[in-house]
Amino acid sequence: MPLKASRPLTPTQRFTTLNRQPSLSKKRPERLLTEAKPKTGGRNVYGRITSRRRGGGHKQLYRIIDYKRDILDMPARVQAIEYDPNRSANIALVAYASGEKRYIIAPNDLAVGASIITSNKANRNDFIVGNNYPLEIIPPSTRVHAVELVPGRGAQLARAAGASVELVAVENGLAQLKMPSGEIRLVHPKCRATIGEVGNVDHGNQKLGKAGRNRWLGKRPRVRGMVMNPVDHPNGGGNGKSKGGGGRQQLVSPWGQLAKGFPTRRRSKTSNSMIIVHHNGRKPRGRK
Repeated sequence: MPLKASRPLTPTQRFTTLNRQPSLSKKRPERLLTEAKPKTGGRNVYGRITSRRRGGGHKQLYRIIDYKRDILDMPARVQAIEYDPNRSANIALVAYASGEKRYIIAPNDLAVGASIITSNKANRNDFIVGNNYPLEIIPPSTRVHAVELVPGRGAQLARAAGASVELVAVENGLAQLKMPSGEIRLVHPKCRATIGEVGNVDHGNQKLGKAGRNRWLGKRPRVRGMVMNPVDHPNGGGNGKSKGGGGRQQLVSPWGQLAKGFPTRRRSKTSNSMIIVHHNGRKPRGRK
């Protein structure tokens, strides 16, 4: 999917690089596979802002994605590759032999008209892009996406544009997955995964070019804490610029949590016990 820059006829176009995808379908989304997506503006039921910098943006329909791939041993044909405003990846509309239609995350190189299948058994030549199998029968070193963490729960790992994980091995009753960060994690071998990597690889290389395009996405401006008043932010106030380090104030959130060099990952015994190697190359505490 090529990135395209426009002629600089306006100041904005000089800095804009967008991901133009002429292969995407221009038809409206499948009506039975969509539902309303009401806007919250980042506010809870009491009208208080709980997620800052949200609001506005274009009206969106939510596309219902089939993360479980629970129709087994029935071929499905790809009818269209569509844009989804709710995620960075594109989605594929597939029609099963029974006539049922579903949306799935569109893998890279999946073409309209291709046939895919979900199964618990496979031959050597069946591991093609878009097919879905349990990790225990997928060959090692295969790139997969839309991976389950718990069998039957539905895909949770590697769902963003360009994402994939590598199946390292299946041994001692557990499958080893290497994440893009370098982390190696154990999951149950019955967990399902889809062959290939997620499409729309150039999504992260776009340059929006202007603040207005961010507003179309529902993102409001972000104001730095350093330029606020002391009553509004712990880093606010002061005579001139004052940044953390050198005996000056530390950079924190509005509620005092450290912003740099402070781990924010929740400590979960269940989750941590399934990590062999962390993303920084270190082994988790308590492992030899």
